[in-house]
Amino acid sequence: MIEESFIPKKYSNSVENGSFTWSSPSNIALVKYWGKKEHQIPENPSISFTLNNCKTITTVGFSKKENHDSYSFEVFLDDEKKDDFKPKIETFFKRVEVYLPFLKAYHFKIETSNTFPHSSGIASSASGMSALALCLMSIEKLIIESDEAMSAEESALSNEHFIQKASFLARLGSGSACRSLEGDLVVWGKHEAISGSSDLFGVKYPNEVHGHFKNYQDTILLVDKGEKQVSSTVGHNLMHGHPFAQQRFKQANTNLTNMVTILKDGDLDAFIALVESEALTLHAMMMTSMPYFILMKPNTLEIINKIWSYRKRTGSKVCFTLDAGANVHVLYPESEATSVLEFIQNELVAYCQNGQYICDVIGLGASKL
Repeated sequence: MIEESFIPKKYSNSVENGSFTWSSPSNIALVKYWGKKEHQIPENPSISFTLNNCKTITTVGFSKKENHDSYSFEVFLDDEKKDDFKPKIETFFKRVEVYLPFLKAYHFKIETSNTFPHSSGIASSASGMSALALCLMSIEKLIIESDEAMSAEESALSNEHFIQKASFLARLGSGSACRSLEGDLVVWGKHEAISGSSDLFGVKYPNEVHGHFKNYQDTILLVDKGEKQVSSTVGHNLMHGHPFAQQRFKQANTNLTNMVTILKDGDLDAFIALVESEALTLHAMMMTSMPYFILMKPNTLEIINKIWSYRKRTGSKVCFTLDAGANVHVLYPESEATSVLEFIQNELVAYCQNGQYICDVIGLGASKL
């Protein structure tokens, strides 16, 4: 599959108006993507758990307009107009217009909301851009299927192509967004051990997965709900010229190879070691970049040490992972849900800002509403 595969044949924009709504979840990477080439191409492959409860719900209404010279849209978050969102969306439209040539033919009303608290420190770009991409794909599908000038074969848009192209588009808005369309494990980036994997879009993990990883739990501890210290774009760019970048990319490829075996065999001890090492490596790369950043907070370290102590004391298979921030994702098997939640409430909540945390479970991906 190449980029040109997603450029549609000419269609007539015959649909006057309409509206589509999609719900799309966030995701948490187990093997991290950190560092990218041009056009949002990852320097290394990654694999993520798709979440279930932390999601964005987006409705895109569209109406045909006479002037096709420029983009026309308005954005609302929780029914409040958000003009400060417009520059990012316009940049996204510019990137994807060649693949969605109807974008200047319509005025769009984009209405969005998140199921997780605002300013919670949970990245909404993955869920938000994937939901937007799915809405736009639904519009294109409607236009193509209603175009009388196209043959039935030309107008048929397979579900596989629909999802692939939506993931491809979402990637151009936010890299990790391409992993938010399907569940429960998604791979982004070409890797020899994973059939169908691609740098252009995320794919549902095709290999065998042990029962230990079904309905895996993720409790997100909100250590710091403030604005991100370093944007993802800046963070990824710091990998250019980083003294350890090439070793990191090699490590991620090796870790993904090892993860294939771990997921098949159900080796939770190996899973813990790999996932926690990946999280700490991500932060190590930020601490050794130029300029350098420490994204953890004192309470992040307190939580990590508490998890290690609890695991040693009880033999639990609980572990942690981190995004590029201070918040902690506590991962554990469904069989330990009761005991680990008791541990979280008794020992970890004290380190969360305002005592806030979010319980989630690995989910099935986006859905049309």
